[in-house]
Amino acid sequence: MTGRAGRTVKAGNQASAGDLLELVRSGRATTRGALQQATGLSRATVGQRLDRLFRAGWLREGAGGPVDSPLGGRPSITLEFDDAHAVVLAADLDTRHGRAAVLTLTGEILAEHTGVLVIDEGPEAVLGELGRWFAELLEKAGHPADAVCGIGLAVPGPVDSDTGRVVQPPIMPGWDGYDIRGRLGRAFAECSGARADVPVLVDNDANLMAYGEQRAGYPHCSAFALVKVSTGIGAGMVVGGAIYRGVDGGAGDIGHIRVGADALCRCGSYGCLAAVASGGAVARRLADSGVPAASGSDVRDLLTAGHPEAMALAREAGRQVGDVLATVVTLLNPGVLMIAGDLAGTPFLTGVRELLYQRALPRSTAHLDVVTSRLGERAGLVGAGALVVEYLYAPERAEKRLAALGV
Repeated sequence: MTGRAGRTVKAGNQASAGDLLELVRSGRATTRGALQQATGLSRATVGQRLDRLFRAGWLREGAGGPVDSPLGGRPSITLEFDDAHAVVLAADLDTRHGRAAVLTLTGEILAEHTGVLVIDEGPEAVLGELGRWFAELLEKAGHPADAVCGIGLAVPGPVDSDTGRVVQPPIMPGWDGYDIRGRLGRAFAECSGARADVPVLVDNDANLMAYGEQRAGYPHCSAFALVKVSTGIGAGMVVGGAIYRGVDGGAGDIGHIRVGADALCRCGSYGCLAAVASGGAVARRLADSGVPAASGSDVRDLLTAGHPEAMALAREAGRQVGDVLATVVTLLNPGVLMIAGDLAGTPFLTGVRELLYQRALPRSTAHLDVVTSRLGERAGLVGAGALVVEYLYAPERAEKRLAALGV
């Protein structure tokens, strides 16, 4: 049988305590009787395995649920994932600023901080500052360092998810192949007194934005795509409930598709989509015409103020991105295409729709919703937190963690 994100849940005597936790967390079985039916385990065995989860503090009893027996009787007690036994730290890095937060295991943000973090300053400085932010946020949220079960980090570049290292990132000089996991774990431990082996997971920012948005707003969408247009351009895809990364983390890097222009991209090539249609590209065109703008966030501020030239350029950028997205939509056939990032306002979205519906086959867009972000600037944080929780409480890893706890 399958659980969350297509994950296989074992049945029969092979079903572990981790498998039972997965069934409860996914909502597929939330009473003892339902767990017996889903796994084929005896009542006594279900009780033994649930007892381990209760002793670990991972499960709690809720209110009375439906009656398990067709013969009637008292309502059965429902089982719930206890999100109060630990917290998650998450951070989302852009080119010129960062956002960090403490989250519950179900994604509620308990404390949050945004500040200047310049990615060009390199991983040592940026990750060291993040460690300080995390320590301060934990104190603000009222949680000790040992309550942290993991850290999730979103970065604006392609990531090898097996190693947590960025691979040839066009806009992250000095980060290629760097041990992000190790440095961030040490920085957090040095600043908070936490143990140095807290799990750290790293992924591309568009991937984690897509994951957060899909889980929060479109959990039943089996093919979800998000395009982030800020200083650069990237896309994240959630297929079958799981992030689609490609072979080595390079999936979704649409900002470096060639579009026939002669503009020089930060990757060193000419004619990339990001070089002509990103927030950075629009900022350069505005600056050339005498409008103060240096980044995608500056363009966002101008769009918010209704600046006519910024709005015209954003719409044109949307048309260029929409032309590329016609191919993406034809290939992926998503149910939802979400536009996010600094340029994700009406002018840009209008431009995207103009070219997308003009160039894509009607069959590809017949059941497509083109929308803007629901979570806004918190999408990456929510996605990073969810990535950590799904990793740590996956059945096999949960079973190993229970054994390490001695329960």
